[in-house]
Amino acid sequence: MLRRANNHNLRRSIHSLLKPPPYPTPFRRPFCSTPPTPPPSSATDAELRKYIGYTLLVLGCGVATYYSFPFPEDAKHKKAYLFRYAPLPPDLHTVSNWSGTHEVQTRNFIQPETITELESVVKECHEKKQKIRPVGSGLSPNGIGLMRGGMVNLALMDKVLEVDEKNKRVRVQAGIRVQELVDGIKEYGITLQNFASIREQQIGGIIQDLYKNVQVGAHGTGAKLPPIDEQVISMKLVTPAKGTIEISKDKDPELFYLARCGLGGLGVVAEVTLQCVERQELVEHTFVSNMKEIKKNHKKFLSENKHVKYLYIPYTDTVVVVTCNPLSKWKGPPKHKPKYSEEEAMQHVRDLYLESVRKYRKLSTSEESEPDISELSFTELRDKLLALDPLNKEHIVKVNKAEAEFWRKSEGYRVGWSDEILGFDCGGQQWVSETCFPAGTLSKPSMKDLEYIEQLTQLIEKQNLPAPAPIEQRWTASSKSLMSPAYSSSSDDIFSWVGIIMYLPTADARQRKEITEEFFHYRQLTQKSLWDQYSAYEHWAKIEVPKDKDELAALQARLRKRFPVDAYNEARRELDPNRILSNNILQKLFPITETV
Repeated sequence: MLRRANNHNLRRSIHSLLKPPPYPTPFRRPFCSTPPTPPPSSATDAELRKYIGYTLLVLGCGVATYYSFPFPEDAKHKKAYLFRYAPLPPDLHTVSNWSGTHEVQTRNFIQPETITELESVVKECHEKKQKIRPVGSGLSPNGIGLMRGGMVNLALMDKVLEVDEKNKRVRVQAGIRVQELVDGIKEYGITLQNFASIREQQIGGIIQDLYKNVQVGAHGTGAKLPPIDEQVISMKLVTPAKGTIEISKDKDPELFYLARCGLGGLGVVAEVTLQCVERQELVEHTFVSNMKEIKKNHKKFLSENKHVKYLYIPYTDTVVVVTCNPLSKWKGPPKHKPKYSEEEAMQHVRDLYLESVRKYRKLSTSEESEPDISELSFTELRDKLLALDPLNKEHIVKVNKAEAEFWRKSEGYRVGWSDEILGFDCGGQQWVSETCFPAGTLSKPSMKDLEYIEQLTQLIEKQNLPAPAPIEQRWTASSKSLMSPAYSSSSDDIFSWVGIIMYLPTADARQRKEITEEFFHYRQLTQKSLWDQYSAYEHWAKIEVPKDKDELAALQARLRKRFPVDAYNEARRELDPNRILSNNILQKLFPITETV
């Protein structure tokens, strides 16, 4: 049955109003020529004290009433912050993205369990012109899947439908999460060819943008490997105007290559057939280098490693290189033993935290052991460090240097299955901007990718930006999906993906607002200095719609230069004429005029 998400029934508080006693009868002027005698000053003072007393009584009762009623956990509607007794209505569902940077409330949040139910929902909403935006796991930093008018989530459609062992293909419902899929097919000796950083993504989102759950285009890493949308062989799309359609490179290829990265605007992806590969163990090698050495070996790193990424640490010359390659059956696992233990690698970071706590919180020596930091992972401890002073450049430099030391002492090898190795701990809540741009070919890299990084790090230092680590750089082969930032008609082209970041390590609203403003300043500087020069375009799950009209118009014009916007809008008009699948982001980025 369809499940609509409801909040817990919340109690309503009844407040009684306290009224002061009636005012005393005013003096009446006698009918005589003699002016009335004013009351004695002592009587006036008594009246004043009486009214002050009434005022204090009313205020005291109000404060007591305010704090007498409990504040329900789910009373997070904006009004609840002003009026503690105003919880969310029982039928209002709050949906936010993973980083807590975007949030909406909706009364229409639907989770069908079968494709028949999904078809019924989409058809009904189309007839009523009711908004129903497809949303996945909510991992998109820009909340591209959110819409107040209504959302449909396929978390209950999460089955593996068919496994073709011979051809290494699998057909699944679009709501299945990556980790569930990988676990479900490993018994057949197959797995996905590539992975993005996070395993909680739903397949329906990972393929249409394949990164953050709304067809946004996830990519993984490896210059020989295409973005994840290229693993899609065919898909079943539930559209408002044409019902359920099946598309592939052989059946309606034009729509197929458009819909593979369709941003959720052409239909709800219900089923997907994926091309898999043989499951194999990988050897991950992590080592520390610097830009001078990277320049010497860059071409070699890209061509000789199946997976490779660089992690740059701002305000240092440290570049962390992470490579992954199939385990050799002849050589076996590497016999290298790490020089430092995990405890030794973490010690410098822990020492910095205790030192910083003494500085910012002025704790005594006896209180140093209060936070149990021995159980925290590196990323968790980094969040606690950043939270102490997230916008102080000098503090950020210290944290970055501690991170560089952590990686220097974490050099070594790790062996495991691809689905275990290729993940990456991205840290806590964050703002992130990721751009994609051409980097030549595998046989002849343009080296523009390294030039981009050099200019970026120079910009950070020149502007004294409190830029935390890492700046992450990855590569993929090209994609044939027309709306992919890595689209190219040439299969030899490679693309670089660069992500900048600012963490949100605190729940304090004022501090989060300040971090947000600083991040967008950081992002704007990179946009003005680098994007046009390197033909860089933001990842669909990370693009933020400008509020300024002129900036929005410039962004729309820029997107038209790179992507087939007219063809995309024409498909939207045909498949979703009432635009029930489009939210504010799609409407702003791809406005549909009378003639397309």
